[in-house]
Amino acid sequence: MRPLADTFALTADEIAAFHRDGWVTLRGFLDDAELRPLTDLYMRFLRREIPVRGRDYCDMTGDYARAPEDFAILNVMLPRVYWPALAGNIYERRAADVTRQLWGDGFAIDYDQLVAKPPGKTDAVFHWHQDLGYWPITPDTRTATFWLGLDDIADDNGCVRFVDGSHREPELREHLPLHGDRDKNHTLVATVDPTRDRIRSTVMPRGSVTVHHERTVHGSGGNTSTRWRRGYVLAFRSQATIAAERAMGFTHSHNDAVQVLTMIGEQTKKRERR
Repeated sequence: MRPLADTFALTADEIAAFHRDGWVTLRGFLDDAELRPLTDLYMRFLRREIPVRGRDYCDMTGDYARAPEDFAILNVMLPRVYWPALAGNIYERRAADVTRQLWGDGFAIDYDQLVAKPPGKTDAVFHWHQDLGYWPITPDTRTATFWLGLDDIADDNGCVRFVDGSHREPELREHLPLHGDRDKNHTLVATVDPTRDRIRSTVMPRGSVTVHHERTVHGSGGNTSTRWRRGYVLAFRSQATIAAERAMGFTHSHNDAVQVLTMIGEQTKKRERR
């Protein structure tokens, strides 16, 4: 049995899977008693009982024109900023221990996020992407991004799907704006070939997590079920990388004055060279 403490011992196979495939599933990461207070707070955020500023409460489909009652993917960026007592919870402590086992010391939380697909939201689609496609490119790409399921997660309510080994490709895949204009919709879409890429789904019971690398291609479909699909994200990156981001004014808030378009710029240069 896994110890119910601040630690979560990984097996050699789990560590190998993360580095080989760019992601791994860890079942039984939190039990029901540990999930309960996090779920209660999570729903307070979704009901907007805890104020969240500007676009840090948004529809993660990227459509800025939608009213909150029409959001398909309810998204709260940086909840520990808006509710400081959230910092240091059992999920954070256990995830920090796993990160040390995967990468060693010198890591910290870069950002946290709550992302939920309500029942019956068939358009709650996360298009294929690499996280680094949205972030400034920094020399140290070591990342451990945790996705905690607060519900049973399956294909019908929009489980995350990963492209195995995509984090080891020498360049990021081409990402293009979903509708050609990031002022209206911020979503980027990466190129994926289902006939060549090895795609796997993360069906898992509540309380489990996936952990993935910032270069791993992933996405998810809509929620066709009558159940919620609620995820709680923690991203750990090196302290040097976090300091470099903050120095350029990038905090992962959707209210950042800095709009990172490095990825689009690089893809434009590539097309111009063809």
